[in-house]
Amino acid sequence: QVQLVESGGGLVQPGGSLRLSCAASGSIFRIYAMGWYRQAPGKQRELVAGITSGGSTNYADSVKGRFTISRDNAKNTVYLQMNSLKPEDTAVYYCNADVGPAAYGASNYWGQGTQVTVSS
Repeated sequence: QVQLVESGGGLVQPGGSLRLSCAASGSIFRIYAMGWYRQAPGKQRELVAGITSGGSTNYADSVKGRFTISRDNAKNTVYLQMNSLKPEDTAVYYCNADVGPAAYGASNYWGQGTQVTVSS
């Protein structure tokens, strides 16, 4: 089994910054793609940013130029640096990862979510 544990959420004023972390633990042979999703009240969960095992990244248009995703493969951890935060970034942020417990095969996992609130 694999666990994803997020940290770093909280309350921040508009224009501020936060850094989210997500650490994977458990039966891990290799971690493939990792990503951050968010879900605001009354809205569907949406992809914020993704990163492949090789470091290629993609972003939602709404966060391009403000958010940066990165990963530390040695620590099985993915980060999301969020700058110039806006009230519309308020949501529960979820970590997601494709994890292989052995040399072949992989399963998709979700973290429990961390609340980000942008408000003055």
